[in-house]
Amino acid sequence: LAGGPPVAEARSAAPTTVVRDVTTVPGRVLDRYRPAGVRAPRPLPAGLAPLRGHGRPAVLYVGAEYCPYCAAERWPLVVALSRFGSFSGLARVESSATDAFPRTPTFSFHGVTYHSRYLSFAGVETETNRPAGDGYEPLDRPTAEQARLLRRLDPGGATPFLDLGNRFLLLGAQYDPGLLHGATLGELARAVHEGRGRAGAAIVASADQLTAALCRLTHGRPGPVCTSPGVRRAAADLLG
Repeated sequence: LAGGPPVAEARSAAPTTVVRDVTTVPGRVLDRYRPAGVRAPRPLPAGLAPLRGHGRPAVLYVGAEYCPYCAAERWPLVVALSRFGSFSGLARVESSATDAFPRTPTFSFHGVTYHSRYLSFAGVETETNRPAGDGYEPLDRPTAEQARLLRRLDPGGATPFLDLGNRFLLLGAQYDPGLLHGATLGELARAVHEGRGRAGAAIVASADQLTAALCRLTHGRPGPVCTSPGVRRAAADLLG
């Protein structure tokens, strides 16, 4: 048939300007904490053993490239983690062309490396955005330890799954993925860098909440990040 079914853009290297915009959001922008419509990660029971990797508190993300809620959540996660370290190998990708919020522009954590003095990060993308049979092509496989954690904390199989050191858990996205509709990757990156528009404000507020949770893991380090006005206000919205 002419044209065929809609297909999302395949994973490719993220443009340098886009990566720079989302990983170097100015402090004056991050301090504009406006949490309306943004959902904070919830605290986990105190009895859980801390999640660690390479001797540091660990962050575990499990999602899929086709997933529009994962597409939305990667934006604030990249912003927040960039306040504690740096990424190598961020790729650009779109969510499924046939799911809710089709072709949402975002990043992929497949093959990404994260460098930090304070935290470790594992990003698992279980499937691509390419249809295969009744689902999508498989991609990353969780380790046995990660699979056990998923079964324990997310028996319903929500996506994305975000575990912040076994102290805080987020299932799903913090904000409405529909806010990203109609924008390009570059337009969204610039909106985040400037804290502009509903999408930029939601991503910045979500990143502040994630940062506040991460500061609990690092015992307030680095100080300039964890004592910044936006993070202090976001910390008041965390329940644990």
